[in-house]
Amino acid sequence: TLLPVTDKQRLMARFDDWATDREVTIGKARAFAENPDLIGERFLGKYTLNTTSGTTGTPGIFVLDDRTMAVVSAMALRTLRAWLGFSDVVKFLADGRRMAMTFAPGHSATGVPAARFHKSASGRKRLLALSVHMPISEMVGRLNEFRPALFAPYASVARLLAGEQEAGWLNIRPVLMVLAAEGLPVDEYDRIAKVFGAKVETSYAATECPFLSYGCGERWLHVNSDWAVLEPVDTDYRPVPPGEQSHTVLLSNLANRVQPVLRYDLGDSIVQRPDPCPCGNPLPAIRVRGRSADVLTFPTEGGERVSIPPLAFEIDHIPGIELFQIVQTTATSLRVRLRLEAGVDPRRVRQSVVSEIVRLLNEHKLDHVRVEHADEPPEQSPGGKYRTVVPLNQVSE
Repeated sequence: TLLPVTDKQRLMARFDDWATDREVTIGKARAFAENPDLIGERFLGKYTLNTTSGTTGTPGIFVLDDRTMAVVSAMALRTLRAWLGFSDVVKFLADGRRMAMTFAPGHSATGVPAARFHKSASGRKRLLALSVHMPISEMVGRLNEFRPALFAPYASVARLLAGEQEAGWLNIRPVLMVLAAEGLPVDEYDRIAKVFGAKVETSYAATECPFLSYGCGERWLHVNSDWAVLEPVDTDYRPVPPGEQSHTVLLSNLANRVQPVLRYDLGDSIVQRPDPCPCGNPLPAIRVRGRSADVLTFPTEGGERVSIPPLAFEIDHIPGIELFQIVQTTATSLRVRLRLEAGVDPRRVRQSVVSEIVRLLNEHKLDHVRVEHADEPPEQSPGGKYRTVVPLNQVSE
């Protein structure tokens, strides 16, 4: 508490002062992040660079040093040891150690490792990386052909694929499914586990701290508190006792020394368990209340329904966009709210946005869905976040 609270907006505004390596500047970082040919490459030859979509109001660029990546690897092993028993490991090895994942294109926290795996011959054989922009039907075909032993989809994608598995279109039996990026109702995890006949586990992390936590069988998330500190706080940043829901949470990443993240307002509301978790894990246990898997569902002209996960609508890679929000106003219409960077041509950016969304809709045979521009800027949720996608049934919330 001797240190001040900070957040993404403040740190990004002082990017050059924030980095402890004087070679790391906002100019170099932005030039790197805007080059798609450099996805998966090392920034300045020595760092990992990730970008965020700006759901808390400001897009972010985060530089991770090798110390951080070493901790990421160590915590991944800790997590797998907690999740997999001996028989699970045997089955995973017998199934060829094939892994599949969904990723958000670009220099995202999932896009970078996917690109790095794909650039190695062994990685291409063992890892199937599926873009969240891919139509579900195509994803089903690729998964059926690859038959992963471990599958790490975004939670909203897993929910959609469970429906495909129930209908008989998808037929995979992974040993383990790891759902990340979004939260689902507790019964959804049980449904997905039953449909796929797999262990279903969860994790909660952030670009600012990729190794933050991992889930247990009691559906709690255990914080890797030897390398990360989470402080549940109220609106005045005063500590919230265990058992009570926080307004937000402050994160300190104890591994990264090139871009220190200390008492950083993560923007998520959490509840910390007041008593020991029944699973036996002694690490602090939390549940996150600030994320949800919002899927947009549309009727087709043939009377069917098509669902698209929210991350498929990420359009902030289009130059000139500072923040965006896509609101489903009717069953067949979308309203796009934009906050643009200074000095850009609004008409050009808006045309690019419409073209991108229309292309996505057409890929899903939804050319009858109307896309319109909004005069109002993106709006914050009561919890303070800018939700990038707002489904029809939640517009009034």
